[in-house]
Amino acid sequence: MSEIYRGETITVRCEIHGGDTEWDYEWETNSIIKPPNQNEYRIRSASSSNSGNYRCKGRMKSSQHKTTEWSDSVTLTVSDNKPRPVLTVSPSWLSPGASVTLNCEVEHPSAGWSFYWYKAVPDLSEKSSSYELLPDGSGTAQDSYIIHGQTHTAGYVCRAGRGDPEYHTDHSQPKFVWSADVHSAASLTVSPDRVQHFTSDSVSLTCEGNFTEWRVRKSSEDGRLSVCRRMTGSTCNIDYILMSHTAVYWCESGSGEFSSAVNITVQNDGNGPILVSPVHPVTEGASVSLSCSLRTQKILSNVFFYHNDKLIQNDTRGELKISAVSKSDEGFYKCQYSGRESAQSWMSVKVTVSGADSSSSPVWLMVGLVCGVSLIIILLLLLYLCRQSKCKSLFFSCCIREFIYYIHFNYSHIYMYSDLMTLNISGTIYT
Repeated sequence: MSEIYRGETITVRCEIHGGDTEWDYEWETNSIIKPPNQNEYRIRSASSSNSGNYRCKGRMKSSQHKTTEWSDSVTLTVSDNKPRPVLTVSPSWLSPGASVTLNCEVEHPSAGWSFYWYKAVPDLSEKSSSYELLPDGSGTAQDSYIIHGQTHTAGYVCRAGRGDPEYHTDHSQPKFVWSADVHSAASLTVSPDRVQHFTSDSVSLTCEGNFTEWRVRKSSEDGRLSVCRRMTGSTCNIDYILMSHTAVYWCESGSGEFSSAVNITVQNDGNGPILVSPVHPVTEGASVSLSCSLRTQKILSNVFFYHNDKLIQNDTRGELKISAVSKSDEGFYKCQYSGRESAQSWMSVKVTVSGADSSSSPVWLMVGLVCGVSLIIILLLLLYLCRQSKCKSLFFSCCIREFIYYIHFNYSHIYMYSDLMTLNISGTIYT
């Protein structure tokens, strides 16, 4: 028997197959509440007192001493804990053009659940979020929901329902899909501007945008959500950073806007190096420098740099400089100094709009060329007509009139010829 939850409506039914005999019904149960002697027992709001083993038998109405055998027992277990589904989001980080898939899983899954899908909207007054139903997100039979065209950081929630009247679970914990792309409505800056930090460093995260109220939220490696406790205006101050501060951070405004998200990683090895790399995506074509740093020494030489675990630089330089970043430079980077490796950090590359539209530039080049050639032909024709003109005064105005007459005369010929062709074709069709 599937798990039953407090408050659900349950029906236990005793069925006897074969014949037209009329029966009285008897129930046997070790639950606190005894069912009536009817073939159907309906529990309208289940509680733990309804838990127990149930079995039934039938007694002939015409001959009370004749009965059926006892049925097999059915076990009802009513849980006092309201279920909370678990929502998963894939992928966690947005990429251009990718869809987002939500999955809602109920503990002790069984048939009959319908699913409801919501977008989480920041509510700073309640220090939580309100929920808005997604389009076509009410009572779906599928336990998954696909979102197309999502471009910014967003939070989602689900819940489930079953039965008649419908019993609803609690809402799931919010899950987020993050975007690293900075957009104008809301942004997050990190100081110092790097992904990796040493324990005991001080770090500030500042929300920027046209809003008066902000909060900084984080999602830890284990998925726990929390908000910054030390907000000064729009800035979250972490005076003494710890390993527990390793997380994804983003801003939420009082108007419901989300900023881009950033990764913050805290170095576990106090004597090891950190990779100094930008927090936000690097624009395609821009230059970027990565370096290696110790707690006691900021500038190092003879550093090894790795891209996706492949050694790409091994010389006396202490920096890895990329003069014009391309999409192929995206990936995980780490550095090594004196046999000690930093943690690896992801460097994202943002493709520029002009780069994305470069494929259309030959079309515009061709259009411009055709227009230019047409203009030259018109000017040459105008010059020719002016030379042939017999006008003695108002030379320029006369040339223009000659040109208009020429165009009108030739256009009329074309129109008349086209008309004749149409009549000819029409005659052919009807004969």
